[in-house]
Amino acid sequence: MGEIRGERSLMAFPFFALAKTAWMKPLTYRTDTVSIEVRPSASGVATIYDKEIVLYIASLMAAKLEAGEQVEQDFVFTAHDLFQVTGANHSARSYNRLSEALERLQGTQIKTNIEAGGEGEEGFFSWLSEAKLHYSRNRAGERRLKAVKVRLCDWLFRAILLDRHVLDYAHAYFQLGPIERRIYEVARSTVNAGEALEVDLATFRLQIGYQNPLANFRQAVKAIAGTDAIPDYDVALVETVAGEGAGESAERAGATDGEPPQATGRRGRRANPARVVVTRRPAAIASDEAAEEGVAEEGAGATSESPSESPGPASA
Repeated sequence: MGEIRGERSLMAFPFFALAKTAWMKPLTYRTDTVSIEVRPSASGVATIYDKEIVLYIASLMAAKLEAGEQVEQDFVFTAHDLFQVTGANHSARSYNRLSEALERLQGTQIKTNIEAGGEGEEGFFSWLSEAKLHYSRNRAGERRLKAVKVRLCDWLFRAILLDRHVLDYAHAYFQLGPIERRIYEVARSTVNAGEALEVDLATFRLQIGYQNPLANFRQAVKAIAGTDAIPDYDVALVETVAGEGAGESAERAGATDGEPPQATGRRGRRANPARVVVTRRPAAIASDEAAEEGVAEEGAGATSESPSESPGPASA
């Protein structure tokens, strides 16, 4: 398998918990047009790290579609192949995490008004309607994992098969932390070449799916802004300093002018309104253009696409 692919809606909106350990609280995201509700199972909500399995399955499916092969909802793969892509080691702990991730992906309940393949669904569904680990035993009686068998949910299967809104991921994605992963996904699915995503910090926090207070998110974005932490994208936090005239601002790490004042942690003091500005780096734009020229020469029919028709940041 070549590139890692992801379905665009799963990149643009917060379906997974930004946690390394079990997240036991429900997740909700609502705007004027989009509604998402995620309920945990007994083992918690599927996390951004569990999502690696969903990306791997989406990539397998996209590769088959590009090759003109027939696709079904059932997928069989080895843990070795999955770990090769995600960069996980082959320790016993990695295999335990795989089992736990499959359990959360099958147990997490999702409800959304986002349509897939021209159809909507009422009620809840799970990412995987079936997830099994097949193993054998050696002469010593030790278990040896042979294969992973999963069945992809109808909603995501339709989205990939019929909508073909599939985007490739940077190879460095799997080395990123939870917040960096989500910033990359939102940028990849919404930022067009030569344009910028500019959104207030509070709205950006909701789209990222950050569950802690806004002040904490400000600090997290500020630490990322101005670095090369996000593959192919530059992130700036722009704060409007108190007392400045209209249009005057200082680039630091931030949100929009319409954002209400935010507490800084010191009693009686308020943080300056801020907005986040995300742009695609010139080198990445040049790479996109070269890829588009290659696709044009080969003809239409590829499953990957530019985010030019992607959903922009929905207002909170």
